[in-house]
Amino acid sequence: MPSIAQAQEWAKQALAGGESPKVDAKVILQHVLQCEQAYLLTWPERTLTAEQWQNYQQLVAKRLAGEPVAYIVGSREFWSLALKVSPATLIPRPDTEVLVEQSLKKLINHADTKIVDLGTGTGAIALALASELPQASVYASDLRDEAAALAKENAALLKLANVEVRQGSWFAPFSEQKFDLVVSNPPYIDPQDPHLSQGDVRFEPSSALTAEQHGLADIQHIVEQAPCYLKSDGWLMLEHGYDQKTAVQQLLIQAGFKDVFTEQDYGGMDRVSGGRFSG
Repeated sequence: MPSIAQAQEWAKQALAGGESPKVDAKVILQHVLQCEQAYLLTWPERTLTAEQWQNYQQLVAKRLAGEPVAYIVGSREFWSLALKVSPATLIPRPDTEVLVEQSLKKLINHADTKIVDLGTGTGAIALALASELPQASVYASDLRDEAAALAKENAALLKLANVEVRQGSWFAPFSEQKFDLVVSNPPYIDPQDPHLSQGDVRFEPSSALTAEQHGLADIQHIVEQAPCYLKSDGWLMLEHGYDQKTAVQQLLIQAGFKDVFTEQDYGGMDRVSGGRFSG
């Protein structure tokens, strides 16, 4: 059987041509061995068992077929939080941390601060905010039972007791409630976008990726409904496509939002827009 170093090198060569063969080889091997990166660096000469080697080969084959590493190992880090993921949810992406950063700039950590994350998926945004604002009450919703259940599981695993996840469409589970912040990373990709046939998104649920009206249908619904659920001077913050800044800002202004702004992601693309509703 190969050593840890030999197994990683084999996988790196097998995955050559992918986006990050070295990282993928390492992360999958850590999963197989149930160890931290330090173990791989400290014991490169240790030999895999026959079962570990077979398992590693099978998982590398899945990655070679295009399956996202996050689905293969069942987890992804977001905002330094270890989150369980599944094919029922989107894989949390680093650029969505910009949405968390901008939201934190608008909020005060008071016991009466109320936040809702719409279409929460793994719970990434809600849980990141809850971890930073322990006195706040954080709510989250998702239409899909599997996603809501996964977000609840992640909240429990992270011991974040100030989060409540409800199953339902957008604002539906929160009738007559008012929030200081409404935040969402809704579906915003045009169903005809050619990128849907490339990379990890091929394996992610299309219902969490695409929206009608060139990707703006769900954003428009949230913008139009948000004033009914925001406290005076509450904020609405949305992640959107790199080419949707103007359209999203227009929707916010038409709905009566003030101080409308857009922030770029880590790659320099327009990614997060928001506004304040004075009531």
